[in-house]
Amino acid sequence: MSKIVETAVEKLGARLPDGFAGIARFVIEGEGAVIVDGDGVRAGDGDADVTLTADVETFEAILNGDMDPTAAFMQGKLAIDGDMGMAMQLGAALS
Repeated sequence: MSKIVETAVEKLGARLPDGFAGIARFVIEGEGAVIVDGDGVRAGDGDADVTLTADVETFEAILNGDMDPTAAFMQGKLAIDGDMGMAMQLGAALS
């Protein structure tokens, strides 16, 4: 597992301590993926209700609070595939 993915698991776990009602996958281009569900946050890949994809810089900026997830999406820096309602719930939790 890459250091970027390890950091993402840690930071997402802190922001979503109770997990998530659904299955979300965060794909960090060139590094790997993180799954968030009712069991918490972990490195991994698999089927999800919503997939959010971004490059390392965008993902780090979102996790550090330097970039709003909605703004990243509107600027084309964050791609969303799947349940948009769930994506909006995640965006609110990450803002």
